[in-house]
Amino acid sequence: MTAATATNNEPRTTNPLVRLLQSEYLVLLLSAAYFFAFLPFTPGFASTENAANILATLLPLFIVAMGQTVVLITGGIDLSVTSIIALCSITGAAVMSGDHGWLAGHPLAVPAGIAAMLLVGALVGLLNGVAITQFRMPPFIVTLTAMMFFSGLAIWLTKSKNIGNLPAAFNALGGKTWLALVVSVPLAAAAHVMLSRSLWGRWLYAVGHNARTSLVSGVPVNGVIVSAYIASGLLAAVAAVLYTGQAESGSPVLAQRLLLDIVGATVIGGTSLFGGKGKILWTFFGVLFLKLIDNSLNLLDLSYFTIMMVKGAVILFAALMDTARTKLGAR
Repeated sequence: MTAATATNNEPRTTNPLVRLLQSEYLVLLLSAAYFFAFLPFTPGFASTENAANILATLLPLFIVAMGQTVVLITGGIDLSVTSIIALCSITGAAVMSGDHGWLAGHPLAVPAGIAAMLLVGALVGLLNGVAITQFRMPPFIVTLTAMMFFSGLAIWLTKSKNIGNLPAAFNALGGKTWLALVVSVPLAAAAHVMLSRSLWGRWLYAVGHNARTSLVSGVPVNGVIVSAYIASGLLAAVAAVLYTGQAESGSPVLAQRLLLDIVGATVIGGTSLFGGKGKILWTFFGVLFLKLIDNSLNLLDLSYFTIMMVKGAVILFAALMDTARTKLGAR
């Protein structure tokens, strides 16, 4: 037996803690442990009504976090997703509103409104991607600037006022959990297949691992990066449809406080901040874990600031775990 064969047959590690840290189901196990640990102290935590509430708030967050996953895999980050949600919300509402909407009362108002929201999301994602690739600007700066600009634009266009009187058919998309599931599950399945089975998915991981090597190997690096930000913008727009339907009005500050949850859930799930690593399933686990924390602390009637402190600590711990996993992988 050669030395190389012997090395390949050796287990990666015999340390159970290291194997647990490297497991892709770690966050799911933590979610189960957290649930059962807080169950005796949190009234109504395991009730059917509370489970439905968790699912209703989990689905739109999961959709926008899927887009963040795609971007993080390339080694970038998209901080503009909350402003995309707000801008898409008021755009769709401006089309559909029964008060002063452009297509008020028209049979095609809902399809046209949703199409407008998706178009806005894709355009903002395209702008982000082009600025990053063509002007060689850091993704953090580009998307932070986009977040500030488009958040301000949404407020300026509406004069800080919500746009109400949306069609009941549209509100049902966000208000009825089973309809949100009909939207979310196929999207998640499609995203999983695209990442794991398609050439585009392999390109995304390759760019995240090493963009220069990928370029030499024939990968269209700039196109892959631009497409990742377009996907993030589109998924943020889909999330805006659900959030706007839940709120039953277009809001210029919709999802304003969700950036920490979006990035945090993705990182908690195991998608690497260093690029080249991430899965849709992991992101779902991260969203579930963060939503369990959020929900349980709300049931305990803790203040918003206390909840933010706890979630911030959890996300910091997840970032430290990401660093540890990266070092273990390098070894």
